[in-house]
Amino acid sequence: MTSRVVFISVLLLLWCHSRHVLGSGDSGTGIVPSPDRSADGADLLSVGTMVGTHSAMLRQGSTDECDIVMNLSAADRCAFVKATPDCSMEDSFINYLKMAFCLLPPNLTPLTITLCIIWLLILFIVLGLTASKFFCPNLSAISSSLRLTHNVAGVTFLALGNGAPDVFSATVAFSRPHTAGLAIGALFGAGIFVTTVVAGSVSLVKPFTVASRPFLRDVIFYMAAVFWTFIILYRGTISLGETLGYLGLYVVYVVTVIVSAYIYSQQKHSATRSSVQSSTHAPELQTSESDQAPLLSNGSIQEGYGNNHSHCAHSTKLYLWGVLREPIQSSVCVCACIDSEYRPLLPYCESTSSILLNSLNPVDSRTWRRKTWRWRTVKILKMPLEVLLLLTVPVVDPDKEDRNWRRPLNCLHLVTAPLVCVLTFSSGEYGLYLIEGQFPVWALTLLFGLFLSAIVFLTTSNDQPPAYHLVFSLLGFVVSAMWISAAASEVVSILHMLGVVLSLSNNLLGLTLLAWGNSIGDCFSDITIARQGYPRMALSACFGGIIFNMLIGVGIGCLIQMFNNEPVVTLEPEGLLTWVLAGSLGLSLAFSFILVPLRCFHLGRAYGIFLLLFYAVFLLVALLTEFGFIHI
Repeated sequence: MTSRVVFISVLLLLWCHSRHVLGSGDSGTGIVPSPDRSADGADLLSVGTMVGTHSAMLRQGSTDECDIVMNLSAADRCAFVKATPDCSMEDSFINYLKMAFCLLPPNLTPLTITLCIIWLLILFIVLGLTASKFFCPNLSAISSSLRLTHNVAGVTFLALGNGAPDVFSATVAFSRPHTAGLAIGALFGAGIFVTTVVAGSVSLVKPFTVASRPFLRDVIFYMAAVFWTFIILYRGTISLGETLGYLGLYVVYVVTVIVSAYIYSQQKHSATRSSVQSSTHAPELQTSESDQAPLLSNGSIQEGYGNNHSHCAHSTKLYLWGVLREPIQSSVCVCACIDSEYRPLLPYCESTSSILLNSLNPVDSRTWRRKTWRWRTVKILKMPLEVLLLLTVPVVDPDKEDRNWRRPLNCLHLVTAPLVCVLTFSSGEYGLYLIEGQFPVWALTLLFGLFLSAIVFLTTSNDQPPAYHLVFSLLGFVVSAMWISAAASEVVSILHMLGVVLSLSNNLLGLTLLAWGNSIGDCFSDITIARQGYPRMALSACFGGIIFNMLIGVGIGCLIQMFNNEPVVTLEPEGLLTWVLAGSLGLSLAFSFILVPLRCFHLGRAYGIFLLLFYAVFLLVALLTEFGFIHI
């Protein structure tokens, strides 16, 4: 709850700051409106003159010409945004800069900013909802169908599920020339937030002794990733080989996890055989790693996460991160996710229309009666988004007898899911393309989807899933990824607009709004897991996720920019704040690498308070640096 209050408070402060900045814009050092202004109130010649006078400022700082729009008078900003290529925002569905300066009269611009901030909150909800209830369960189904070992699944598919919002946001930001600072701020900011606030909160809630070898392994790999990023930022460029090196380093991390798990498993089996031969008792075999994460089938975890499949899958996901060294029972969460006591005593045949309506209902009546009015209010607000996602994203649950087969809804997915893909890919550019200048791509996709849907509907039944039902998990994975990518693209565009309007750097917006918005869900999950009695699992989820986000986010994002532009990507640090970010993250990791072993790997409440104070000091220094109180 505290993190939510802080996040909303920061949004309110930004809103107040926007009113102050926009309110003082009219009396600033802008261009005096000419009497012979054109019909739309814009003097493009004057705007061009202003661009020329600020060329020196652009050479000294950011290369984004759109940053100087706030130096113009309020009446000239709309024309400047329309005439400047850097303000086009072609990668998003909405041009938020045009919306901020052209939608309403200049005196109502604060109202437009307020609407954009509300829309930003909704997008963060879409990111979290899609990742937890649709993206992650389908990844679990894919890993199960591929029969991957739990260690491989934990550091690949489920790592992607855990960090989907962060990875997609970083990838989108890195793939654009003028928003790389957002990605740097978000990745470094999320790293500091997770390693201090989340780890400190877990230590406060449940003091524990961390598993030594996995902890040191994760910290060392993350320090290597941060150091590599620091070197690249210092040089200012990244080549194709260095970009592939990010992906290669993650491959090395995955191999290390698998090999260490295999070695530990062999050692454990060897110790078990020797103990059986010497007739010793099994409890004496427990080590610091073997009790890394107890089975989730005993009690409170089921109660907290067994209300629906998404929560069950999320707890399983965190559990996999925590036990990357041990096998997992395949029945984890199954008994919690299947309410067998509510099954009817006599079999009955449910009609097709009833199946469709029940499948689109996101509210469980039993859960609704147990929850508080606050939960119900939030649920009502989220219901339209959940229904939209249920209409477009199939979810396969291999733990259920019918694997979550809903014949009418799954047939409908064959129509809606391809439409979502073509209309969200590249901001709908390809979906609206006209074949031979006459027939749109989205219409062809619609016809193809209707054809497939009719075939599946006529060849299947309501009570028995088809043999190819697992293919729907691939479809659900792709569609949920498209939803997350589209939402992340809009988030990055809104934050870019806020940075321009409020004269804030991309780094600050990345380390605050973007990092907090993407990390709050994991923060609550990890703290809840710690309260349930599994703090080691929560801490493993902390480090495992941010390693994936850093290496994959930077690697894929830079590869996309290289594919679209030049073979060498330029990453320009946005002033002193970039080095404050990198230095603070490196310092927090150094503290963890040194202090935790000195404390015999015991994380107590004193260490938790120290981590929280460290983050508070870092945030204060970052804000003072951003607003010029600390400078070189």
